[in-house]
Amino acid sequence: MSKCVLIVDDEEDVRAIAQMGLEMTGGWNVLIASCGQEALIMAETNQPDVILLDMMMPDMDGRATLQQLKACPRTQHIPVILVTAKVQESDRGNFTELDVAAVFAKPFRPLKLADQINGVLGTSK
Repeated sequence: MSKCVLIVDDEEDVRAIAQMGLEMTGGWNVLIASCGQEALIMAETNQPDVILLDMMMPDMDGRATLQQLKACPRTQHIPVILVTAKVQESDRGNFTELDVAAVFAKPFRPLKLADQINGVLGTSK
């Protein structure tokens, strides 16, 4: 049974690179959302195993999207991994109070992404 990941990012190239890496190296089934509102609908409808959520998006940013995911009984159990360019030591405090499984830095290595996610989830390929 293949695992399912929802990638939420407003940048098309980031979504494409992540999708390619996860499909090629991890055999993941990849769902794509380009904004927070779309992510909420897709997460509730498809129940992915994990969500990769970009922090910096227009309209509804990653923090607001995360809050709504965790407030909904149908999506609150889904592990969320934040993906952000802001992972400096001074920014880490902003993430500690968030209910996330992990924080990944951008740019990420697409061919290592599946292993990183499996490590966070405690699963294997």
